[in-house]
Amino acid sequence: MTKPMINSRWPLDPDIEVVVTVDVTSRTVNDNKVKISYYGREGNELSVAWLYLTCVDVSLDVDLSRNGRVKSKGKDKAKWTWGPNGQGAVLLVNCDRDSPGAGGTDSGQVDIRTTADLQDMSVMLLRTQGPSAIFADYQVVLHVPESDADKVRVFHAIRSDSRPHYKPVLGPNKLSYVLDHVGSGENTFYVEGLAFPDVGFSGLVSFSASLLEVPHKNSPGTPIFTDTVVFRVAPWIMTPNTQQPMEVFVCSIQWGSDSNEVFLEGLQLLLKKANCKLTICSEVETRSDRWIQDELEFGYVEAPHKTFPVVFDSPRNRGLKDFAFKKILGPDFGYVTREPPGRNISSLDSFGNLDVSPPVTVRGKEYPLGRILIGSSLPWASGRRMSKAVRDFLYAQKVQAPVEIYSEWLTVGHVDEFLTFVPAYDRKGFRLLLASPTACYKLFKEKQTQGHGEATQLVGLKGTERRSIDEILADESLKNDNKHVQRCIDWNRNLLKQELGLSEQDIIDIPQLFILKGSRADALFPDMVNMLVLGRHLGIPKPFGPLVGGQCCLEERVRALLEPLGLICTFIDDYFSYHVLSGDVHCGTNVRRKPFAFKWWHVVP
Repeated sequence: MTKPMINSRWPLDPDIEVVVTVDVTSRTVNDNKVKISYYGREGNELSVAWLYLTCVDVSLDVDLSRNGRVKSKGKDKAKWTWGPNGQGAVLLVNCDRDSPGAGGTDSGQVDIRTTADLQDMSVMLLRTQGPSAIFADYQVVLHVPESDADKVRVFHAIRSDSRPHYKPVLGPNKLSYVLDHVGSGENTFYVEGLAFPDVGFSGLVSFSASLLEVPHKNSPGTPIFTDTVVFRVAPWIMTPNTQQPMEVFVCSIQWGSDSNEVFLEGLQLLLKKANCKLTICSEVETRSDRWIQDELEFGYVEAPHKTFPVVFDSPRNRGLKDFAFKKILGPDFGYVTREPPGRNISSLDSFGNLDVSPPVTVRGKEYPLGRILIGSSLPWASGRRMSKAVRDFLYAQKVQAPVEIYSEWLTVGHVDEFLTFVPAYDRKGFRLLLASPTACYKLFKEKQTQGHGEATQLVGLKGTERRSIDEILADESLKNDNKHVQRCIDWNRNLLKQELGLSEQDIIDIPQLFILKGSRADALFPDMVNMLVLGRHLGIPKPFGPLVGGQCCLEERVRALLEPLGLICTFIDDYFSYHVLSGDVHCGTNVRRKPFAFKWWHVVP
């Protein structure tokens, strides 16, 4: 509708709609008016009507542009979009423990016990402007949909004489909050997330502020205007081997014949070279459970205003069962876990069976935070699988689209028994290392041809069965076992090339032999891909391979493969403390790494 000229008239028509807008907030009630005159055919004024208008401003605002500041007057506030040009606010699950003496995570507390806790929350401002008389006759209500209410909690910052008081106003069982004494000004709210994205919860939550006309005290009121904002709960993010290490965790095992003192000495030397912090957990804390990789996975959560690490506790629940909750959860260190109903778990629920690739691009699609790798049975086979509760959680985080690969052919069944990633300064910034029986047989045949067939493995290890290169090569049963293993690894090789966009030049084959126990495989000697990656420094299980010219030929070959990439190999003796117990260096250590510089909300899933 165009504005008429001063003297032009609009013919009366049932379809005419006149929209009147006011762009300045009223100072007093009815301070804007519009005169409507009705004219007869001769141009004589028949009647006059006055439309009185009061303009009030009610705006609910959040950090829409994700720069850490709450700005007013955003467009499409009720929409959350991904990508570098996306918009929509971010919410953290308040899963750390800032409150001293709290039993669990802060999200379990219905009150705020320390102002440090506010840092983990997102700010939401309700701005109201207009004549105070209007707000005396109308209500301003903040509300949350019933489906979102158990995922969030909102606190109203109320300034009192001495210090601010934070009143819980929305959340589980609290769907709406009527504000008292609203005038022109700002009300500050702090919002915390209570739940990570998961099955049945996309991670999106919305809040609305409505201006209600209330004819009398007990009536529910009618909304005149509603403003809505939307948050996405920040996902839990894993960090690949290419991220800088911040701290290495290992368990001290002092009692019994399988003490890990020798291993710890080797590890301490590596950590000095890598200049990285080492945390040795006492045997009392770990209840003699050395497999710290299997119990937990370090990740993080991030919002524009705050990032903190979050440990994901596996449902494996052996000696280290309470370790993450009791020893790691704390100020700015969050905790999350998933337990399958009925406690029906297998070895594949341990987190040695969970890894993440470095960033990759696959057929034009970018995965700037990498892709999660989960070990599983073959897609069509009924075998052991990681429990659905854990897999569902990992898929629901959205930003590191998982790939399920085949690990069930192993006795323990973990992905870290046949693959790892190491940083490289060329190509894609990394290499995928795969355990390779073929590479090992090739090496041993080379040495046999050079006249070293009598060289034996496991020299210097008491009570072990030493075998020469000739004996290993003559063992037909072992050869058949390794043909089967190589086929299993090749299946994964092809899958990973496809799902991570890799070519042969991105893959390095690490010599390794396996042996079948029943229908499943174990490493025959310490499993070299089961290594600890700390930047350029690699802590590799010492393989005790056949000695040729006083040198272990396996170590020599691995150095020749990895040192040209600028990597530094340190071989650590884990034979009696880990290897004979069905694990190696990676299984017995865990690393907290630096979060990605890349912002997860810039991902386009």
